[in-house]
Amino acid sequence: MKIGFIGLGIMGCPMAANLIAGGHEVHLHTRSAIPPALLEQGGMACASSREVAQRSEVVFLMVPDTPHVESVLFGADGIAQGLAAGKTVVDMSSISPLATKDFASRINQLGCDYLDAPVSGGEVGARNATLSIMVGGPEAVFQRVRPLFELMGKNITLVGANGDGQTAKVANQIIVALNIEAAAEALLFAARAGADPARVRQALMGGFASSKVLEVHGERMVKRTFEPGFRIELHQKDLNLALSSARELGVSLPNTAMAQQLFNACAAQGGKGWDHSAMVKSLEKLANFEIRQGE
Repeated sequence: MKIGFIGLGIMGCPMAANLIAGGHEVHLHTRSAIPPALLEQGGMACASSREVAQRSEVVFLMVPDTPHVESVLFGADGIAQGLAAGKTVVDMSSISPLATKDFASRINQLGCDYLDAPVSGGEVGARNATLSIMVGGPEAVFQRVRPLFELMGKNITLVGANGDGQTAKVANQIIVALNIEAAAEALLFAARAGADPARVRQALMGGFASSKVLEVHGERMVKRTFEPGFRIELHQKDLNLALSSARELGVSLPNTAMAQQLFNACAAQGGKGWDHSAMVKSLEKLANFEIRQGE
């Protein structure tokens, strides 16, 4: 199949690589230079999103936020300008569910199909093709694209209509943020009490407190490795979507708001680009104590 992929950052690059490895003809475009490894693997460079759409049957995009998606879709030399009836657009970014419904309607008016398919699993999941993919859109379109999703992920779920995939992703980000906060509090408490936080984490991994966040991000907290797999500023964006939507729905999300405040504190310390596991640094500031890996 002729596939397009737009947005080749931390997540998009390995996702595109997995599509190429699956034997497909993949046309590539990104704001900066296309990673040489993708070209060496057989990916084909395009000068614009429009060119990607012209050359492809299915166009994937993976960009940071709602305005970026709108620009890639409908801006100058955007995807919409290169579409022909019968093509499919798949947005794997994490953006506003309401905007997604509007984008889907505008693409449908061009005679094309649209899926929103945000992902969870981070850079590791993108590299290993083990992402969870939450899809919104028509059943028939989902089934047609599913073999491509299977090259990038393992837990692939059609949640509902357009926008519902994005709603599921916002829910996912609430859970992830609160799990990071819980793991950070627990390991900070253990370290401040004099226990080796690395061994505490190891013990907890065998019990009911075990989680993927404790496994991956707990290790980051202990080892002080905060190079981004998923940047704090992107998680802030997702929690902004959660809190603004909750306000419209009349739903109270008090712990989500607290997690956002901790992210805000990290950003105020110059940490917008830190991995979101670095939320622990805000709690450490409050405690005037830093988690240290035991000897």
